[in-house]
Amino acid sequence: MKFTKMQGCGNDYVYINCFEEKIDDPSELSKVISDRHFGVGSDGLVLICPSEQADCRMRMFNPDGSESEMCGNAVRCVAKYVYDRNIAHKKNISVETLAGIKYIDVHTDENDKAVLLTVDMGAPILVPTEIPVVSGDNFLKLSAYGKDFDFTCVSMGNPHAVTFIDTPVKDFDVEKYGKVFEIDEHFPRKANIEFVEVVDNTHLKMRVWERGTGETLACGTGTCATVAAACLNKISPREKIEVELLGGKLIIEWKNDGHVYMTGPAQFSFDGEWMR
Repeated sequence: MKFTKMQGCGNDYVYINCFEEKIDDPSELSKVISDRHFGVGSDGLVLICPSEQADCRMRMFNPDGSESEMCGNAVRCVAKYVYDRNIAHKKNISVETLAGIKYIDVHTDENDKAVLLTVDMGAPILVPTEIPVVSGDNFLKLSAYGKDFDFTCVSMGNPHAVTFIDTPVKDFDVEKYGKVFEIDEHFPRKANIEFVEVVDNTHLKMRVWERGTGETLACGTGTCATVAAACLNKISPREKIEVELLGGKLIIEWKNDGHVYMTGPAQFSFDGEWMR
């Protein structure tokens, strides 16, 4: 089985071209291939599949085998893959996901290779039952280890809970608190947890604890949820916001059409063959 390793802001996945390959049990394969000691090593597995509705379909699996609705960094990589490898060589690419069809604008270099991609991530979902979060609204106060946190809950096709902290995020114990809040009873489908430091109103720093994975270097949907939360809390204006992640930077804008747009890089790491 041939595969490709790709990363977007350090959020790395193993990608399989299912136009050519057939995967019988992607959940189990993700557990094995994602292992950083005994497998290829990644934040999960992404299948690039044919679609009757779009240029291609993306299926994304976490290292614990669970399937996620959407990943912003992965969908940029999928768009780069299908553009650069001539599956859909056009400047606007549609990708079917469990969170709906996403449309990606491709920005190329002088060699006609995709280097930056802008994804229309759709409108943030703020209705508690649709996020889902068990609460009267999408603002939630939770505590862990004697410390209180104010969360803003947002779905970008998958559930996120964003909290703004008053200490440098680089020093924050993301694992200690993230793994507690991920499985909090208020989140019936678990949640991705974002811890955010406000540098200024157009510059945020974020670290993320992803459900089913743990801390990753970046999370595209989490970055979009973070900017939506910053706007809702009157921290940031609805203009281009730079979000600094452990693996790089993304530019997010919640536009007047109600949609959130994410611009960031995608890169090939290497191709390989899985022999098991």
